[in-house]
Amino acid sequence: MSDKETTLDFDTDWSYSPAPQSSTEVKLRDRYNLFIGGKYQPSQTKDYLEIINPATEEKLSEVPQAGAADIQSAVEAAREAYTHTWSPMPAADRGKLIFRIARMIQERAREIAVIETMDGGKPIRESRDVDVPLAAAHFFYYAGWADKLDYAFPGRSAQPIGVAAQIIPWNFPLLMAAWKLAPALAAGNTLVLKPAETTPLTAMVLAEIVREAGIPPGVVNIVTGGGETGQILVRHPDVDKIAFTGSTAVGKEIMRTLAGSTKRYTLELGGKAANIIFADAALDQAVEGIIDSIFFNQGHVCCAGSRLFVQESVYAEVIKKLQERMEMLIVGNPLDKNTDIGAINSREQLERIQAFVEIGKQEGGEVYQSKCNLPDNGFWHAPTLFSNVSQSHRVVQEEIFGPVLAVQTFRTVDEVIEKANNTPYGLSGGVWTDKGAKIFKVTREIRAGVIWANTFNKFDPTSPFGGYKESGMGREGGVEGLMPYVRLDG
Repeated sequence: MSDKETTLDFDTDWSYSPAPQSSTEVKLRDRYNLFIGGKYQPSQTKDYLEIINPATEEKLSEVPQAGAADIQSAVEAAREAYTHTWSPMPAADRGKLIFRIARMIQERAREIAVIETMDGGKPIRESRDVDVPLAAAHFFYYAGWADKLDYAFPGRSAQPIGVAAQIIPWNFPLLMAAWKLAPALAAGNTLVLKPAETTPLTAMVLAEIVREAGIPPGVVNIVTGGGETGQILVRHPDVDKIAFTGSTAVGKEIMRTLAGSTKRYTLELGGKAANIIFADAALDQAVEGIIDSIFFNQGHVCCAGSRLFVQESVYAEVIKKLQERMEMLIVGNPLDKNTDIGAINSREQLERIQAFVEIGKQEGGEVYQSKCNLPDNGFWHAPTLFSNVSQSHRVVQEEIFGPVLAVQTFRTVDEVIEKANNTPYGLSGGVWTDKGAKIFKVTREIRAGVIWANTFNKFDPTSPFGGYKESGMGREGGVEGLMPYVRLDG
């Protein structure tokens, strides 16, 4: 070895110096009110929900628990705005206002990213680099469609449908709001949005942006509360459209509630995505993609690749690489830019994850968890890998919504397609191989709405997203995302 050559000692303990994102620019209110008819007003229930930081368990703020009277006010405001302001407005003017929302999200991007991380527990890198830019991109994209709907649906006249109720989950609070608000507004509808009860704070910032952007009063109304608030909104007789993203169980309840009615609905529900690694794949790239799909986001993505199928001949090598990579993941303060895995959103969700891990052990699965040090306060779970599991194991079949990966093997293409389809869900999937023929065969035969090839969790506002089977119905994003919000004549 020459004098200039050096070796790296991977057994040496090392760590990054802290790199916290400052939160001094974030000025949260002690208490927020409902946003109805362009104004902030307290709930008539007089009840409030505490919003806590899942990484510290400290109180951030509180929001109202909206009741039936509040929902009535919000729907009335939306109907008034739809009839007299928003739908009669020239489409080009609507597009300019939607564009203005996108620009204002960009201008407040750092503040919003910090709030999203404090409220939901996700790493600041994800909030900053994924959630906020994608939210702005959706508003930009649909702003362009506002005066071009006749080109979106050639030969037919597209008309808005009325008042839409939109209910979003806690895993991507701002992005899910953008997915739903932007196409509905572009099509000329007015809205009542209900964010998740544990993560409403970026929706409150969005209310500020909507008002400052000059959106007419009543076009966008934001009500907060728990499941009961959502039920009241779904059942309201003057709502024309329901858009829901959340659990399959709640989605089924919404379908039962709307059965026999004329209300439209789109549902984006649970998932148990299959990630498939063939022996000819670039294994290091594939392993990094697996880590990204299930651990970097704490598994808090309905399309997370929580089922991994590895071809037998490379199984041992892939498991070894996965375990080595898991040990490099940094779990801790979500506001630290070095953090890979943040906090679990709530104590309830953490307990669900822990219960499934115990179930997996009892069913005979072999568990491997990274040896990370979890903080004393807050809600945390170590990255977890299950091997020696079968199709009948609950950790393979049921959505856990946490950083838990279940690994199985396969020998042939037909075998892995059969295994991948053996699930009640059909939201997404991934395939890792250097053979185009395998990619085409797998993507053609797996029953899932979105399948990525040699990558995972890549989103674009121009591309539709949605699932089959118990993963829901309807699409969001792209031209297809406009269809649930228009009535086509001709």
